[in-house]
Amino acid sequence: MRVSVVIPAYNVERTVAEVVGRCDPSYEVVVVDDGSSDDTYEVASGTRARVVRHAANKGKGQALVTGLTHAEGDIIVFLDADLQHLPEDIPAIVAPIESGTHDMVIGSRRLGKTGDMPLLRRISNRTTTTLVRLFTGLSVTDTQSGFRAFRADALRAMPLKSKRFEVETEMLVCAARRRLRVCEVPIAIVYHDGPFHFSVLDILRFLRMVLFRRC
Repeated sequence: MRVSVVIPAYNVERTVAEVVGRCDPSYEVVVVDDGSSDDTYEVASGTRARVVRHAANKGKGQALVTGLTHAEGDIIVFLDADLQHLPEDIPAIVAPIESGTHDMVIGSRRLGKTGDMPLLRRISNRTTTTLVRLFTGLSVTDTQSGFRAFRADALRAMPLKSKRFEVETEMLVCAARRRLRVCEVPIAIVYHDGPFHFSVLDILRFLRMVLFRRC
């Protein structure tokens, strides 16, 4: 089964080339530059990845959908471009799909070596995970992890509408509604200094997604 790695990228000129370079050479890599104001597009274009560019910032959700339309693999992996997630963990994430036992796999920071998760991230993660588990019935520990893999046909059947960070929740809601086989595997995580991007509006979008989204 061919693996495609979709990397949403926004102002990550310092890390995007290393992320691509650390992906297994057998993987197709698609980078979506989401309207960066730095040299992310130029740096990514110097790698082996297929690079797609949004003229303006459209949000992570739209970047993932754009990447999906350009990916050709049987398994789709979503991987962030800031080196918080390790490309070397991809084989473990795709293994349950390759074996035919699961349709969706989440790389769980709660199961792996998390290091020192910042307090705001810890509170946000536990709150959102509790709500998603309550309303979907999925037994998962890290609903907001952006490091995940899907059987491509199952993912393409999801009518994804989210433009921003709530896309991760939307995928889980759709997976639960469609009775996909979902599991988690432990991953390592490296936290870097930087702003916490989850805003009040993102929290409201998340709540609307959990309470009202139907797939």
